[in-house]
Amino acid sequence: MIRYSLLCSEGHEFEGWFRSSRDFDAQASAGLCACPRCGSTSVAKALMKPNVATSEARTAPVAEQGMPPSAIPPEARAFIGKLKEIKAALLDGSEDVGKRFAEEARRIHFGEAPARAVHGEATEQDARALVEDGIDILPLPILPGERN
Repeated sequence: MIRYSLLCSEGHEFEGWFRSSRDFDAQASAGLCACPRCGSTSVAKALMKPNVATSEARTAPVAEQGMPPSAIPPEARAFIGKLKEIKAALLDGSEDVGKRFAEEARRIHFGEAPARAVHGEATEQDARALVEDGIDILPLPILPGERN
């Protein structure tokens, strides 16, 4: 399979996967390739940058390996920006306890540690156990560009 960066006649960038270059040419000339934003079937290959795998790229979360910022619609970029602001406000004044989150949340809940806002990492199993134990938690999303 070949992944192509595509550009419609309205200037929208998106990507498509094809078996071969000939397959793309056949589908495009038959009007079978359409822009997901505007529906235009006037689609051409866009200039692509080479995809060189680095150790950082191989270990980056899937969200960070997604669409380049230029391919994200402006409305989505604005929404992600608002989510980042909200998340920053929620974490403001909170102590990062890292992978000890479940343990520290339990200690706080049972009065074994001072009451305070904490955040960190928990497995899905640990998060479920905290909720089952009556401990209030708020899972936060990993947003594009973040590395938790």
